[in-house]
Amino acid sequence: MTLCLSVLASVVAVAAAIRSTWSPCGLSMLSTITPLSEGGRGHSYRSTAAWFILGSTMGGVTVGAVMALGTGGVDGLHPAPATLGGLAVAAALVAAASDSGIVGVRLPVHRRQVNERWLDHYRPWVYGAGFGWQIGNGVSTYITTGAVYLMIVLAALTTVPMVALVVGTAFGLVRGLAVLMTRHLGDPNALRSFHRRFTAAGPRVDRGVIAVEVAVAAVAAVAAGSARSLLVPAVAVGLVAVGLVVVVSARRVAGRPRRATGSAGAVDTPLARPVPTAAD
Repeated sequence: MTLCLSVLASVVAVAAAIRSTWSPCGLSMLSTITPLSEGGRGHSYRSTAAWFILGSTMGGVTVGAVMALGTGGVDGLHPAPATLGGLAVAAALVAAASDSGIVGVRLPVHRRQVNERWLDHYRPWVYGAGFGWQIGNGVSTYITTGAVYLMIVLAALTTVPMVALVVGTAFGLVRGLAVLMTRHLGDPNALRSFHRRFTAAGPRVDRGVIAVEVAVAAVAAVAAGSARSLLVPAVAVGLVAVGLVVVVSARRVAGRPRRATGSAGAVDTPLARPVPTAAD
């Protein structure tokens, strides 16, 4: 069960990190740390991006260390493998239900943003590493997906501190590497076009993360199959959740109002502008 939970925690960490790039702070980093914006401030994009990735990775190490402490608490309870599997199933279904809005209740959404004043008052390595750490630890800024909470739960359920540390580090690294998506965009029109495409991909990423959460529930249920009393109902609930999540997610995306566009067809949001005045 430990191996299974370790793999699932790693998969969820990557999915959560990717989905989190569509959070306000994640999006703002794709406008704030670019060759165009850093050049306009007289700074080196490569240097600032490197500091951001380093800071984000260290943020992941930080949350990984906290999760490692959680593994000690779980291990101290000496839970049976079936119990660990059952908890993983429950956590995954709660995350999927929250992200899909299937029951009308969502997990807490942390609405803190990084301080844009750092751009004016600090050197590039300070705001690069500082923004990175806050975003890379996953809980200091916007939390827009239940997958972040699921990652923390699964990492703790592995009962292996080193696994939890690696999972957290992977989360932070992936979040940091997202800043490289704009590394070749030195033209304002190209950056604007990128943000339009990136924003349009958001709903598909949402559905993909929900699918990952449901799949985690199903795999965890099968892995806990030594307890037959748990396996059958867990798989049944997982299959039902798959259908409901797909239906509800499709309706939410279809019913989501389109964002207003400017005369040139660009998304009318500061995040889509080539050189923002501040980070979110």
